[in-house]
Amino acid sequence: MASPSMIDLEQRNRLPTLFEVLSRRTLAPVDLFSFYIYMRDQKRSVDYLDFWLDVSQHMSLCRHYVRELRRSVLVATPDLEKADSKSSTAALEMLEKLESFSEVPLAEPGPSNFPNRFNDVEEKDSDIRLSAFLRSEGQTPGHSPQNSLGSVHNNNMSQPSSNEQLPRDSSGTRADSPSPGHTVARADIRASAENREIVLPEEMVSSIINLVEDDGRDDPEVFDPAKDYVFQAMERDAFPGFLQAKALGNLVPLSIVARLAVALVSFGAGFWGAFYVVLRDQPKHIRCWVILPFVVASYFLVSYQYKIDPMLAVLGYSEYTFMTWSPIREPYVRKLLNKRALATMMIAAFVAAALSILFIFVPGTML
Repeated sequence: MASPSMIDLEQRNRLPTLFEVLSRRTLAPVDLFSFYIYMRDQKRSVDYLDFWLDVSQHMSLCRHYVRELRRSVLVATPDLEKADSKSSTAALEMLEKLESFSEVPLAEPGPSNFPNRFNDVEEKDSDIRLSAFLRSEGQTPGHSPQNSLGSVHNNNMSQPSSNEQLPRDSSGTRADSPSPGHTVARADIRASAENREIVLPEEMVSSIINLVEDDGRDDPEVFDPAKDYVFQAMERDAFPGFLQAKALGNLVPLSIVARLAVALVSFGAGFWGAFYVVLRDQPKHIRCWVILPFVVASYFLVSYQYKIDPMLAVLGYSEYTFMTWSPIREPYVRKLLNKRALATMMIAAFVAAALSILFIFVPGTML
């Protein structure tokens, strides 16, 4: 899918929704890659997201299959006059069924009760018709881009063997396909439908197994209940924490703990130095050195408290994994982090100034 345009991003003066993240319409640090890392490293439930991505790929595979099947039937249309009437009628009937899929958008699938990108009714209706066609087409074996009329009438065309595994791109299609007829077979869809592993409620799992294995279905609607369940689970349990971590902060948990350790050490050094200069009745220009450890301690303390590194946020960087930084590209998130960074720096400056003034101007004594 193409990257979101800057106009769309600027118009979205808010935090993204889960569906926008899953449909790859957001940028770092609230993009799909960041969400995957968050689910893997922090929530330890990446299998839910893996399942969603598998269903996405299955939907894309089904749409490619129907598109290529339509093209293969169109290629065969000029030769229908030479075929017998029964074959001609069958091909024409299939072509009529496939006409509505000539411009099927290859968007990310959403929950069955959730508005999709191309809004709503039209794409949802397209998904329903796609599943209905695959169910009906599955009952008449032999129809696929590999063995459709266009390929049958052209016996001289080389066909890949059924055991040959060609490389696939991210959408599930073979990357080196020489023609539309060599892209996706019905067996690919069947194999994709059977390749699903996730922990779901027992009744839901049993229903999917019955539909796939007993009823022989491989259309996307088979996974609608599981897809909705997974979406709601991620939206309820993981996504709020993801936004809290990535849109309101720019640190991963290990960095947050490390900043607490640095803050405690710096505070220890600062208080030791402060009591030393006071108890030794050092002059004020010597006491001013206590500002340094208090500034470091205050900076790292507020960084720990608010889960944000203010200076790196102002520079436009967010942490993916420990000590791995990447530019912040989502406009609204960058604006939000800049505001929080300035606020935390003011708090750190206030704490450091208060402690420094206290120990610089307090009366000294000689022990």
